[in-house]
Amino acid sequence: MNARQYGDTGPNGTKYRRANFQPTDADNPYVSKDADMSQRMGRDYLDGHRVIDRPLTVQFCANDENALLAAAKYAQNYCDAVDLNLGCPQQIARKGKYGAYLQEDWPRIYRMIRKLYEELNVPVTAKIRVLESKERTLQYAKMVLDAGASILTVHARTREQSGHDTGLADRSFVRYLRDNLPSETVIFANGNILEHDDIQRCLEETGADAVMIAEGSLTDPSIFTGLPPPGQEGREYWRGIDGKRGHRIDAALRRYIDVIWKYVLNQPTPSRPALYIPSDGPNLKAQAREGAGLDGALATDLKLSRHDPNLRAMKAHFFEVLRTFNKVHPHVQNRLHTIRSGDMCAFEEVLAMVEAEVSKGLEEYENLAKDGLSEEASRMAYVPCSSTSPAVQKCVKPWWCCQPYVRPSPDEARQKGATRPSKKQKTEISEKIGEQGPTAESVAIDG
Repeated sequence: MNARQYGDTGPNGTKYRRANFQPTDADNPYVSKDADMSQRMGRDYLDGHRVIDRPLTVQFCANDENALLAAAKYAQNYCDAVDLNLGCPQQIARKGKYGAYLQEDWPRIYRMIRKLYEELNVPVTAKIRVLESKERTLQYAKMVLDAGASILTVHARTREQSGHDTGLADRSFVRYLRDNLPSETVIFANGNILEHDDIQRCLEETGADAVMIAEGSLTDPSIFTGLPPPGQEGREYWRGIDGKRGHRIDAALRRYIDVIWKYVLNQPTPSRPALYIPSDGPNLKAQAREGAGLDGALATDLKLSRHDPNLRAMKAHFFEVLRTFNKVHPHVQNRLHTIRSGDMCAFEEVLAMVEAEVSKGLEEYENLAKDGLSEEASRMAYVPCSSTSPAVQKCVKPWWCCQPYVRPSPDEARQKGATRPSKKQKTEISEKIGEQGPTAESVAIDG
C-alpha cells in the first residue's frame, strides 16, 4: 500500500485505509451501524484475523521515513511485521520515486528502515531487486540489514527486467548472498516460481529460508498445494492419460467464492451439487443449478456493496484464473465482462457456466481416450502454445486446470513485435553482432 495515503490523518486517509485494509469489525460494512463501536473495534474482521490470517506482513511503498512511520503505526497492531517494498519496477513507481527506483539512494533507504526499526513494536523487513553485479548486490543487502531489516526478500531480477523484458530470474545472486552474509540472516527468495514443485527447487538452489510468490498465485492459486497421491485425486484434481495433471479450475473458483460468502459477507455458502467427474454418468451432469438458491433481497443488498475492496477485486481475479479457459470459451469471458462489482448472483452464474464447460470437456476427453484417440483428446484439451521454452511447455495444462501465465521471453516478444529493444539493448546487440557477424537478432533490431 502507499504509505503517504495510508498514513494520512484526514478523511482521505480514513477512506484509503478502509478500502485496502480491514482488520476490525469497525471496517465491516455488513454489521449493523447501531452496534457498539468500541465492541466492533475489539473484534477481528479480515486482515490480520488472529485465527485465519496470521502470520501477516503489511507491505508499504514509500520514499519518506516520517510518512512510512505514520502508516506503519496504523497497521502494527494488526500484523506481525511491516515490509518496505524496494522492488517495484513499474512506471508508477518511477514517477513517484519509490520501489526499485530508490535503489541508488541508499541513505534514504537506510533512514526509512531505521526509523521503523527504532519506533515500531513489530519487526521491519524489506524486499529488494538485485543490482548489476553480485558484489554490489551484497553491499546493498548489508546496508538494508544494518539499517534494521530482520528479513531480506531478494527478487533475483534487475529493475530493468519487467513487462516484456522480464526474462528469467538469476537465482545465483540469492545463493551468493546466502554464502556471503552471516548464517543467521533470514533470506526469502523470489522469482521463477511457476509451479508448486519449483518451491523446493528454489530452496535447494538458493539456500534461502523461504520463498515469496507474487503474480503466479493470481492465475494459479493451486501453486500453494502439493499433488495428491495417485488414486486419491478426488473431484478437485485431474490426471490425464498423457501424465499431465492439475487442480481443476471450477474447484478453485468454488473455493474462492465460498471464502467471500463465509468470511466477507458472513453468509452461509450456497448449496451446490458435487463437482462432476466422468464416472458419475449423465444423471449428475444433468442436474441444473438455478442461481445457487440465492435470496433476492440479499442479492439486492450485495449490489449496494460494490465499493467493498473484497468484492471489487473479484472480477479481476476471475479473469486471471480463467485466462486460458476464456480462450476456449469466449462466451464466459463476455458474461464476466458485464458483471458489476458486488453482484454475487452474477458471479455464481459465471461459476455455473465454468462448471458446465468443464463437465463437457472432461466427458469429451474421457470418451476420446477410451476410444484410443489420444491425439484428438490432446488437441481438444490444450490451447496452442507458440513458445518453445521448456519452462513454458512444462507448465501447459488442459484449459480446465489451473495453470500459470508465463510471459514470452524478451527475444520472443521482440520477434512478435510486442516490444522493441531499448537504446541500451540495441547498442549491446549491435556490439555483439559486430563481434560475431550478422545473426537473426539483427532482423529483430530492425523490426
